[in-house]
Amino acid sequence: MSLTIIAILFFIIAVLYASVGFGGGSSYIAILLLAGIAISDVRLTALICNIIVVSGSSINYMRAGMIPWKKILPIIIFSVPFAFIGGMVELQSSIYKILASLLLIIASVLMFIQIDNLKAKKEISVGALSGIGGGIGLVSGAIGIGGGIFLSPILHLMKWQTAKVISATASFFILANSLAGIAGQLTNNIIIDWNSLKWLGVAVLVGGQVGNYLNLKVLDQGRVRLFTAVLIGLIGIRILLSQV
Repeated sequence: MSLTIIAILFFIIAVLYASVGFGGGSSYIAILLLAGIAISDVRLTALICNIIVVSGSSINYMRAGMIPWKKILPIIIFSVPFAFIGGMVELQSSIYKILASLLLIIASVLMFIQIDNLKAKKEISVGALSGIGGGIGLVSGAIGIGGGIFLSPILHLMKWQTAKVISATASFFILANSLAGIAGQLTNNIIIDWNSLKWLGVAVLVGGQVGNYLNLKVLDQGRVRLFTAVLIGLIGIRILLSQV
């Protein structure tokens, strides 16, 4: 698979994910794995592209005062150090691919059963939020994603806050975990392919801006989320079948 094709796919993924408040790390990983890219490059590239996509939306959410800092503190405090630890872990290629494919399938199922209840709010204990943040952070760091694709459906199912607040929380969660995951990876000896990263970064930067605009002006988030769920589910199955 050529760099041009990968860049086009990254652009499309960034548009889709940004339109529902995610970074796209899970699908970047899937595309890179299918393209036969080295695992170390896969994780680092996915996280950097994540940061590019969600940085703008996170800043906008902060300015709008939509991030409930006191409520998300237990999630972030535990997710960031565990994402760093996960980033330090170097998995064997076969194990990584199986784990990544299974997580893609799980994320797909979670997105399918996600319930958008704009008025529903239930208190969740600090211990539960800490456990959720730490668990997702560790897995996200090891695989090379921000983890929002898991956090958002879980918080929706638990009726933690309104859909908009959960989207804002997930966006910042992705940003924080992606930075921590990269920091963990950089403790290992990795070689960065700046040429490929440059073009993929431009693709997701433009795609992320388009997705943010469509989110605000055009697209129905529910339909896009379902389409995205189908997409990552099929890719996850495809990668898993290639390992058996």
